Amino acid sequence: MKRRSIVAAATSAWLLLPRAWAQAPARQRPARIGWPASVPITRWPLYATFTEAMRERGWIEGTHYVVEDASYDGRAERIAEAVAEAVKRKPDLLIGSGVPPMRALMQATSTIPIVMFAVSDPVENGFVASLARPGGNVTGVASLGRAMGGKQVELLMQAAPHARRIGLVFNPELPVHVRDLPFVEASMQRQGATPRAVELRSPDGIDAAVAALQRERVEAVHILPQPFMNTGGHVARLAELALQHRWPTALVDVAHVRAGILLSYGWKIDDMVRRLPHYVIRILEGTPPADLAVEQPTRFYVGLNLKTARALGLTIPQSLRLRADEVIE
Repeated sequence: MKRRSIVAAATSAWLLLPRAWAQAPARQRPARIGWPASVPITRWPLYATFTEAMRERGWIEGTHYVVEDASYDGRAERIAEAVAEAVKRKPDLLIGSGVPPMRALMQATSTIPIVMFAVSDPVENGFVASLARPGGNVTGVASLGRAMGGKQVELLMQAAPHARRIGLVFNPELPVHVRDLPFVEASMQRQGATPRAVELRSPDGIDAAVAALQRERVEAVHILPQPFMNTGGHVARLAELALQHRWPTALVDVAHVRAGILLSYGWKIDDMVRRLPHYVIRILEGTPPADLAVEQPTRFYVGLNLKTARALGLTIPQSLRLRADEVIE
């Protein structure tokens, strides 16, 4: 599989960081980091990105810090249980990804520092007072919410101009999906498409969601991201099933395109993970979370899977190819 990057230089302000850092200060014991996640965090493919970024700053796993995971197996109903388990261990710091885990973390503790990432609209969700002055025990790297959906739909319709009946896969148990769904539907309608909303609550519901999309006779599918989609090969399975039904697909991260989704528009989760040590280390060295401003993505990527396009019989417009930052050949 050949990958082409249009932008060869650093693609985010987050990445403009020194490669060499002073050694971590001596500690009586390694700092303990609690990290509730969809899968045991050490099995997450991007966990190595986190440990590498920590090591670049002189913090070595096992010597300066240890990570204690608590998995909820991609099931939204188990998030609170996993978070309670992580908080019960009284770690020095917690890491949370996505709105549902963050909401559970904030309900579980107001004293343990929390570093978030891939959390949309943290001010509107009540996680921080403001981006510049978060207050409380939470800071980190936020993402953008509803604005992404409209752009993803626009690109999907450029890639598949025949599509007028578009499936919109969402989770009604996620408040961010419930909030953003009308905006994405309105965006589809403005572009001449008919949205057909279909529920997907957990990996176990993938087959049922695909069957519902088939009943709705959709011609393309836009998928709202969920935590379980970043692990366990679930996006690859969604992409494979969509291909069987000849549905062009759109999601948010170029990692999803590598898994077989036709196109993506949004941030790279890799960038966010690489930025986490900026917060983790400063907090563990004594800076209160309230004093660390929340950051948002400064770079957005278009991902395009030409292998998927060929299998679907699509001819991708040259204008869209030229916009792509990563193309899977």
